[in-house]
Amino acid sequence: MAMNLGSGSGENEVMVEMNTTPLIDVMLVLLVMLIITLPIQTHAVKLDMPPPNQKPPATPPVVVALGVDFDGTITWNGTAVDMPTLDIYLQQEAAKGDDQDEIHLNPNRLAKYDTVAKVLSDAQRLGVTKIGFVGIDQYMQ
Repeated sequence: MAMNLGSGSGENEVMVEMNTTPLIDVMLVLLVMLIITLPIQTHAVKLDMPPPNQKPPATPPVVVALGVDFDGTITWNGTAVDMPTLDIYLQQEAAKGDDQDEIHLNPNRLAKYDTVAKVLSDAQRLGVTKIGFVGIDQYMQ
C-alpha cells in the first residue's frame, strides 16, 4: 500500500494498488514450463524411394507426355484426348504391370486444379504407378 500525501491539499488519501510484478513472474515461469514440456511435433511423409546406388537401365524408358492446358484440354503425346480416351490409354499402361512407360504430366500454370486432380485420380484408380510432374520451373517465376 502506498500513501499519497497531497501537496497542499490537506487531505490524506490512501491509494491502494496491487503489485503485479509477482503475478507476471509466475505467469512467465508457467509459460516457459508449458513450452518446455510440450512434445515436439514431427510431420513425416512416407514415400517409397528407390534404393540408393541403383544402376541406370540398359535402355532408356519410353516417355509419354501428358499435358493439361489452361482451358482444360488434355493431350497425350501432343494429341488432344477426352477423358474416356485418356482412361483407355491409362488402362493400357496399367496393364503392362512393372513394364509401364513413364508418364510425364506437364500441366499449364493456368490449368484448373480440378482438371489436373481428375487426371491424377484416374491414373491412380486405374493402377498407373510411373507418373511424375515435369515443367515445374514455370511455377518458380
